[in-house]
Amino acid sequence: MTRLRCAILDDYFNLALDVADWSKLSDRVDATVFSHPFASEQAAASALADFDIICAMRERTAFPKSLFEKLPKLKLLLTSGMRNAAIDMEAAKGRGVALGGTQYSRDPTAPLTMGLILELTRGIGRENARMHAGEPWQTFAGVEIEGLTLGVVGLGKLGTKMSGIAKAFGMNVIAWSPNLTPEKCAAAGVGYATKEELFAKADIVTIHVVLSERSRGLVGRADLARMKPTAFLVNTARGPIVDETALLEALQQRKIAGAGIDVFSVEPLPVDHPFRKLDNLVLTPHLGYATEDGLRIHYGQMVEAIDAFTKGNDLPRKLA
Repeated sequence: MTRLRCAILDDYFNLALDVADWSKLSDRVDATVFSHPFASEQAAASALADFDIICAMRERTAFPKSLFEKLPKLKLLLTSGMRNAAIDMEAAKGRGVALGGTQYSRDPTAPLTMGLILELTRGIGRENARMHAGEPWQTFAGVEIEGLTLGVVGLGKLGTKMSGIAKAFGMNVIAWSPNLTPEKCAAAGVGYATKEELFAKADIVTIHVVLSERSRGLVGRADLARMKPTAFLVNTARGPIVDETALLEALQQRKIAGAGIDVFSVEPLPVDHPFRKLDNLVLTPHLGYATEDGLRIHYGQMVEAIDAFTKGNDLPRKLA
C-alpha cells in the first residue's frame, strides 16, 4: 500500500503529536507538523503540494478555490470543529476532496470571555505585570460588575452559556441577534432588546454569533457610537464581525472605556498593528478554543477520521 503524507497545520503549541495516538496510522501515514503560519497562499501551496491529507486548525489557514487548484494530491481535508468559514466547500467537493470535522465535548470560550471582562474591569493582568516589574503598589481602581448590564449579541449555545455565567456574577443580561425573539430570551432567562437598545443600555457588550456573509461587519460604527463612554466591548467570536477600523477609532478617541479582543480579521495579528499600542484594549491571541483538553479531542478525532478514510470507510464526522 502506498503511504500517504499528512500535513498537520498551525500547531502553534507543538501538541498535536503528543495529545493523540498517531501510532495507529504509522503503517499507512507519515505525518508532518507545521507549527508556524504560512506567509502567503503561494507559500502554503508550495509546502503542501505533495500531501494527500491535511489537518487544519480552525480558520488559521484559508483554503480558497485557488489553493485547492494548487494541491493536486489532496484527497482528505479535516478541520477542527464542524464549521470552517475559511474553506471553500464547493471547491473542495469539485476536486473530489473528502471533508471531515471534529466535535467539542464542551466550549471553553465563555469562561475566557468572562476572563476578559474581569481583566477590563479589575485589571488583574495589568496589576500583576506591575507587581512583577517592581512597582510599589496598586494604581487601578476597578469597576464592580455585579448589577451591571451585559448585552449578548447572539443567544445560541455559547451566548446562552455566557449569559448563565454572567448571571452567576450578579449581572443583568439582555440579548439581541437578527433572528432572536422575546420568547427565546424568556426561555433563557434573559431580557430581549433591539440592536439599538442593546448597544445603548449595556455596560458590557459581548459577541457570540457565527461569522457569515450576513454577520460580517454586524457591529459597526453606528453601534459603537450608541455605547456609553463607560462601556466595554468584548469579541471572542470572529474578528470580521466587528468593524475593526471603527473600533480602533472609538478606542483611540476614548468614546468607549475599552475592549477585550481575542479574534482579529488577520491572524496572527501583525506586530505593527495599531491595536497593540492601545492601553484601553486587552488583547489575547485567539485563546477561546485553544485548551489542551479541546486539542486532545480535535487531534484524537482527526486520527480516527484518517484511520477510517485509509481503510475505505465513511468519515465519522463529514462536513456538509
